[in-house]
Amino acid sequence: MTAAPNRVRAPAKLTLSLRITGVRADGYHLLEAEMVTLELADTLTFADGDGLTVGGPFAAGVPADDSNLVRRALRLVDRRAAVHVHKAIPAGGGLGGGSADAAAVLRWAGVDDVGVASALGADVPFCLVGGRARVRGVGDQVEPLPLIDRSFTLVTPPVAVSTPAVYRAWDELGGPTGGRNDLEPAALVVAPELARWRDRIRDAAGEPPTLAGSGATWFVDGAHPDLGVALAGASVVVTRTDRP
Repeated sequence: MTAAPNRVRAPAKLTLSLRITGVRADGYHLLEAEMVTLELADTLTFADGDGLTVGGPFAAGVPADDSNLVRRALRLVDRRAAVHVHKAIPAGGGLGGGSADAAAVLRWAGVDDVGVASALGADVPFCLVGGRARVRGVGDQVEPLPLIDRSFTLVTPPVAVSTPAVYRAWDELGGPTGGRNDLEPAALVVAPELARWRDRIRDAAGEPPTLAGSGATWFVDGAHPDLGVALAGASVVVTRTDRP
């Protein structure tokens, strides 16, 4: 039996477009989205033992207890390991960092079933498949699409955005649609300061940004490394699409 690799990449996901197509009786929202994985990635290192540690530039505030998706994924597949997560993906930015880490655990354990992944969260099935895909349902329907080679500039401001609160606001607003992301108007209601960052990015980049999922990350197409100076206080990352 081949030993499982002791180091696994966990690429971030970027939601290029998002439509809310309905709401189930249980309150879960149905979506249709185009997602891509990025070269920006966390790294998980596995060793014998048990436990979880988190380090790296975006480790602050990331729990290492049983609420972490890494530990939940290990329990789901009935595996034990001492795991260290190097966090390069900004936490809470809508880039699927926790979901990417959970998907990395599944890959390490040899699990490629999106049904299993969906038990951990709506973004985990796509993060398990990777590449570029059309994602439907509650994230459990992943249709691979031809790969693309594109670059993006990600701007994650120091703003906390609650995903459940954004979906509730979308409902309360009457289900707004339009643009590349149906959740953007709701996110601006939940976190009004996002509008100030949107305008700063637009002025600095010369084009309007798009909100990644429920936020708080904004993105623009292409490489804009100079935005790091213009947008002091935010995390600015230039990255490309990744191949699974």
